[in-house]
Amino acid sequence: MLAELKRIVQEVNAMNDLRSSLDLLVQRVKDSMAVQVCSVFLWHAASERYVLMATEGLNKSGIGQVTLTREEGIIGLVGRREEPVNLADASAHPAFHFVSSLGEESLKAFMAAPIIHQRQLLGVLVVQSTANERFNENAEAFLVTMAAQLSGFIAHAQATGGLRQIGLNRHTDILNLRFDGVAGAPGIAIGEAWVVSSIELEDVPLFACEDIEHEIQQLDAAVAMVRSDIRRAGLAVESQLSLQEQALFDVYLGMLDEAALTGEVKEKIKEGFRADGALAEIIRGYSLHFAAMEDPYLRERATDIRDMGRRVLAYLQQDQKNPQALPDNAILVGDELTPAILGEFAGKQIAGIVSVKGSANSHIAIIARAMGIPTVMGVVDLPWKKLEGRELVVDGYRGHVYRDLSADKHQYFQQIVLEEQELAKGLESIRDLPCVTRDGYRLRLMVNTGLLTDVVRSQDKGAEGVGLYRTEVPFMMRDRFPTESEQADIYRQQLQGFAPMPVTMRTLDVGGDKSLPYFPISEDNPFLGWRGVRVTLDHPEIFLVQVRAMVRASEGLNNLRIMLPMLTQVSEVDQSLSLIKRVVTELQEEGLDVIMPQVGVMIEVPAALYQVAHYAKRVDFLSVGSNDLTQYLLAVDRNNSRVADLYDTYHPSVLQALHTLVLQAKQSQVPVSICGEFAGDPAGAVLLMAMGYDMLSMSSTSLLRVKALLRQVDYQWAKQLLEQVLQLESPQQVRACVEQSLQALGFADGFMSFTHGRLAPSA
Repeated sequence: MLAELKRIVQEVNAMNDLRSSLDLLVQRVKDSMAVQVCSVFLWHAASERYVLMATEGLNKSGIGQVTLTREEGIIGLVGRREEPVNLADASAHPAFHFVSSLGEESLKAFMAAPIIHQRQLLGVLVVQSTANERFNENAEAFLVTMAAQLSGFIAHAQATGGLRQIGLNRHTDILNLRFDGVAGAPGIAIGEAWVVSSIELEDVPLFACEDIEHEIQQLDAAVAMVRSDIRRAGLAVESQLSLQEQALFDVYLGMLDEAALTGEVKEKIKEGFRADGALAEIIRGYSLHFAAMEDPYLRERATDIRDMGRRVLAYLQQDQKNPQALPDNAILVGDELTPAILGEFAGKQIAGIVSVKGSANSHIAIIARAMGIPTVMGVVDLPWKKLEGRELVVDGYRGHVYRDLSADKHQYFQQIVLEEQELAKGLESIRDLPCVTRDGYRLRLMVNTGLLTDVVRSQDKGAEGVGLYRTEVPFMMRDRFPTESEQADIYRQQLQGFAPMPVTMRTLDVGGDKSLPYFPISEDNPFLGWRGVRVTLDHPEIFLVQVRAMVRASEGLNNLRIMLPMLTQVSEVDQSLSLIKRVVTELQEEGLDVIMPQVGVMIEVPAALYQVAHYAKRVDFLSVGSNDLTQYLLAVDRNNSRVADLYDTYHPSVLQALHTLVLQAKQSQVPVSICGEFAGDPAGAVLLMAMGYDMLSMSSTSLLRVKALLRQVDYQWAKQLLEQVLQLESPQQVRACVEQSLQALGFADGFMSFTHGRLAPSA
């Protein structure tokens, strides 16, 4: 059955249009299942009817003409129940609806399966037979599996306009199409799609050449042009990036080294092959090698290698798109976008970025965050090749891309953009004011950092220190572990930038969705595996060098706080504290004027919720990592776009956990902060303040909006709101309650954001 399924799917996918694909599908399924009829009914949302779109065995004149309402026939029953139906005699069923023009008088057995894609009913797949008996279990399994395979194909046709081409939606367009990916860089952008086309490496043949020296010269010239492009791209964005971020461009130049890819390509040319084919073959080999690696960071490098290969090929084949033609408010769209591509358009008005492949760890996502360009990565279902010139909306907060918006939705997103611009202007006036509620409650707002550029941006927003400095970021920018001195220099810049305000440095937190190319961690379930403090305690040589660098960097400033990630055992706290105290003593003996820094732990694993009192006896502060805590409590991978809707910090279980944790911390008389994305959501910040968190840490882009809202509410009012919220049963109820409460106080949507500048769109 599996082999037959694969064969049918491959044949259907190879067809050029939806009509031909459906015709081939019903023919192949009919033959494979040895039935008299196979048909496909698709749901037409505008007319609210099922339409016969393909059949093999029934009267073909009914295609496009025979329709059924949601309540009619067994087809309607299958759609309403969203489960398969298997009948020995369809005519004996109460829901049977006879259509005389189809010629099904002699048919008895009837089996149908719903075609569903991401909870949306798209149609029904049907087989019929003259036999007066139910189909067996194997046949039912085959049909259900085929319907599931067909769902993605039809959903893609819906997204690309294929349904209109076959006349199904000739009277109306499908509006407000949403494609889900992973948030790469925050913000909302509306603009015109500029498709960054690329040569497909798989389409370049390996032809023999007549002049080997000429081919090598052509290769050298193409490589030189690409080198020039990369250097120019790096210089164009140099002023917007830190040294760490600029180093990403060196990665590309290194790939062009004579001893690396270029050398291998020349060896292939010397075997008698043309430069373009030789290059494509070498690049394909490297790309497949990296793509097969389990380590997520190394897998991402396959994208960089393919991009470099395409760039050289473009010069070999003289296929270059002119960056000067970039439209205003362009949204760059492509299969695998990279920093080098972004650098080509430096100085142009780039509104947003959409990449079909990649993740939040991709180099272009890192650069986009530093440049403040809304970005969505990993939009696997996006028909990107057909978007040139189309208007798109990029939601970099939630990882959504919208196309073909209705007038009201377009106005909705446009209003968000305008509100964000106006808020950004108006909020500057409160930059240097403290975060104090109307009834005098004082709350400290700090920032999360990871790059040197974050320092300047954070100071511009009036941050009161750093609640989370992600030390793994500079580790990820290198091809080896940074030395103690290199680390000390980086940490010193962070500490000096905020002195005398505190800077909380998290010790190296790799594993899970973060990896180092020179220290690969390969696991079946990385989020439940070797990560955080588990790694550094197993490798004290890494931990000790990093802590030495931190403490050395704090000499004379004394604003360092050290935070330990991914703790589940009290013994891990004890071991870490022992090593930190040892480092301080050694440095003091070496003559450095350093003190023991404050040490805290991150609460991001459910097990830690029940050990707060034990941790509190040992450390100076607690900090909640709400991103991971939410992920673990709800058993949802926050980087997986298929379950992104289930990841919700407003879930009652998450709110109860966050509240309980604060109560335990207060009983133990230890300060507690929160440094996840929830803290940067203004509506979420109201609830967190009411719970009793002493400090909220967030991205610099969120800080002023959070401060503006908190300065306009009463602490006692927030506590009453929290009491109401904690009695509710669903995230939807929580949002509605908070929204209504803020509206009752007269706040505009710009401050009532759930993840960004206003309420999340319903599209």
